[in-house]
Amino acid sequence: MQGSSVVLLGLRALRGPLIAIVAIFAVGIVGLVLLPGVHPDGSRWHMTFAEALYFMSYTATTIGFGEVPQTFTPAQRLWVTAIIFASVIGWAYLVGTVLAMTRDEAFRGALSAARVTRAIRALREPFYLICGFGETGLLVGRALDRLGTRFVVVDIDGARIQEVKLLDLAQEVPAVHGDARLPATLLRAGLARSNCQGVLALTNDDQANLAAAMAVRLLNPNRPVLARAMSREVEANMASFGTDQVVNPFALFGSYLALALAAPASYRLASWLTALPGSQFEMHMAPPQGHWVVCGYGRFGREVVKAFRDQGLDVCIVDPEEPRLRGIQSIRGTGTEAEPLVAAGIRDAVGIVAGTDDDITNLSIAVTAREVNEGLFTIVRQNLQSSTPLFDAFDANVTMVSSSIIANECLAVIKTPRLKEFLEFARIQDDEWAERVLERLSGVMGNEVPELWSVPITIEQSPAALQAVEEEGLTVTLEDLLRDPGDRERPLQILPLARFRAGALLALPETREEIRAGDQLLFAGTPPARSAQRIVLRNANTCRYVLTGTDAPSGWIWQTIRGRSGAGGKRSA
Repeated sequence: MQGSSVVLLGLRALRGPLIAIVAIFAVGIVGLVLLPGVHPDGSRWHMTFAEALYFMSYTATTIGFGEVPQTFTPAQRLWVTAIIFASVIGWAYLVGTVLAMTRDEAFRGALSAARVTRAIRALREPFYLICGFGETGLLVGRALDRLGTRFVVVDIDGARIQEVKLLDLAQEVPAVHGDARLPATLLRAGLARSNCQGVLALTNDDQANLAAAMAVRLLNPNRPVLARAMSREVEANMASFGTDQVVNPFALFGSYLALALAAPASYRLASWLTALPGSQFEMHMAPPQGHWVVCGYGRFGREVVKAFRDQGLDVCIVDPEEPRLRGIQSIRGTGTEAEPLVAAGIRDAVGIVAGTDDDITNLSIAVTAREVNEGLFTIVRQNLQSSTPLFDAFDANVTMVSSSIIANECLAVIKTPRLKEFLEFARIQDDEWAERVLERLSGVMGNEVPELWSVPITIEQSPAALQAVEEEGLTVTLEDLLRDPGDRERPLQILPLARFRAGALLALPETREEIRAGDQLLFAGTPPARSAQRIVLRNANTCRYVLTGTDAPSGWIWQTIRGRSGAGGKRSA
């Protein structure tokens, strides 16, 4: 479709100059045929149409060759001169039109769209469709690129589409300029393709994300959808028609805040497992119990107040609208000045939440509050990634960045789908259980954030292990999958977090647990350990060595020699 639109626009723009050139050629040929020439003996002659066409083809194109088939008369030369000037004007008209066409926005847009469509059709690897490439989409895109996962971008802002081309990414990213609310845009971006792995609706417009999620559900229901929602109403609407994952950063932060207040160890465990792999994890102090001041009662403030109230904490709200809520004190103001903060009880408070929609206002609130009460626990909302240097300099106890929360949640689902189930299980456990997990994880990783991965025991993902179980009758335990393939007596830096079997979750399974076909295992560990485990799962000889201690030959020649030697040994016995 895009290719035909480019051709159509080009032909429409070039219609005038092409007609002019054809007319010049036609008139020139007719004139050459009609004008008589004179032979050296004085007899008259006329060009044939073929001779006239041949002459015009090299004369009107300014190539030049000579007078053929005979020397021209003055009248013929005069006609040819007129045709030469006319053809020059015609070609200049054509070139000028082509140059003007290349500056035409509609033509350039169609040409770019056709190029993107060809790039998407050329994709053979699995890819994700990211709708909205703002701060959140950019974070997700960079992470996917580091993982070697292809993705296609859809954005309504042309400037962002141009920025995609300037990003320092390892792979070329097709970027479609269009509205994600329109099904045609999603189809053009590859939604219906078999290698489309899923759709991430991450625009800053809840209605656009809702429309994109609905379109995927109707056009390609087998593809998972991860959608951003900034309000409870849109979140409920998305969930009503089966959106796989709805990420409300404010509600998610509120749930983490409630978890940190009620079960600090469970909160630290969830934070550790969802942090950036390879970084050093810092055990942040849990929010204290006591009186809290919340500045800003918007969507974020409501979730924070709910989390505090669910834990039975005393809260005072500072907001320009001074909301009237039963059992909650409210003060009119923004909190950037000391007076409303003092009236809200900041001197005796244990913490403050600066949660307005403006970054400078939030920093001003936090700075003013610390001047009044230096020992405050500060939670500050950061709206824009560009404000990161300011928030780093302030060094709040907790900085809430909605784009990072959404990106981490999306990446956790994409990279390790089973992690969500494990975290949901962990949240309903007591703090003593979480402390044991933290202790075991620390014993394997130190303070480093682990890499998380799922291992399905299938013929595609774990052929060697499955062959050992089903064909060779060997017993494979979790302990075997934690052995170093270079030295089976040395354990890998891996902690088994969960085993999933027939829909049931077994958290922190014992290493003596046997694995079976169809099991799914969730591990945490270092990247080198993950690579070593992959060898055990996929290489039959390595797997046999890990299971039995026998280092079997891998080459065909050595296997043949060993087979003959083994046969001779049996005979001698």
